[in-house]
Amino acid sequence: MSDLVNVAININGKVYKKEIEPRLLLSDFIRYHAGLTGTHVGCEHGVCGTCTILMDGQPVRSCLTFAVQAEGHEVQTVESLGTPEKLHPIQEAFREKHAAQCGFCTPGILMTLSAYLRDHKNPSEEDLREAIDGNLCRCTGYENIVEAAKLAAKNMAAERG
Repeated sequence: MSDLVNVAININGKVYKKEIEPRLLLSDFIRYHAGLTGTHVGCEHGVCGTCTILMDGQPVRSCLTFAVQAEGHEVQTVESLGTPEKLHPIQEAFREKHAAQCGFCTPGILMTLSAYLRDHKNPSEEDLREAIDGNLCRCTGYENIVEAAKLAAKNMAAERG
């Protein structure tokens, strides 16, 4: 008798069908079975936020979620945001404001902000700081990240009209 289960997980619009152990974490499924390495794993306790992805449009810590829990849901990783030719406005703002140093935390912050800015059209700086307070960065001191978030919010509001 096999302890493996079959799953079909929709990640960035593509369905990945695999036979996995029921205890496999979504972060590991994303990285090792889907081959999408933009989702990072830091603390493996849900504290640092580097593994943040969107599930059905809401930020989720993929290191605290079993892959089997994602079946039937739409998962988005940082790879869904933009392309090298056409960056997402948040990615463009991070580039412009030099908001990444080592970049390890950046995917989780980008995913957190993408959901937040989608739902909050005109956030204050305080709102933006609160939105990312579950994402830890050991390099930047957050100032450039907040400046990038403010720029992204402004640019996304202008795109919406």
